[in-house]
Amino acid sequence: MKQRISTADAPAAIGPYSQAIRAGSFIFTAGQVGLDPQSGQLAEGGIRQQTYAALHNLQSVLRAAGCSFADVVKTTVFITDMDDFAAMNEVYKEFVGDMTPPARSTVQVAGPPRGAIVEIECVAMIDAHS
Repeated sequence: MKQRISTADAPAAIGPYSQAIRAGSFIFTAGQVGLDPQSGQLAEGGIRQQTYAALHNLQSVLRAAGCSFADVVKTTVFITDMDDFAAMNEVYKEFVGDMTPPARSTVQVAGPPRGAIVEIECVAMIDAHS
């Protein structure tokens, strides 16, 4: 059985998809970009600001699903310029902290939605850190 996860603390889906889906003990999130959930505007600034906002949105979705970054087992980062990788990675590390980091793929893309320069999705497992 699958269950839709939704929160007003992250941008609403802008198409026919869910912010996240729970399937068994796994949470599959949609990609999050650096949009402010209230204004719908991208975070001003560059890669650091958009990465922070995207991860904050992802954190809100995970919280709505009853988990946190400690439960994340896999992330995928879509970035428009690999020259921004180091700066994105510094912000990313702030969110995953000193825990065992999740597996991650980073892919350069032509462009995420809404003119974003980074988009991040993840798979989490409820109680993965227990």
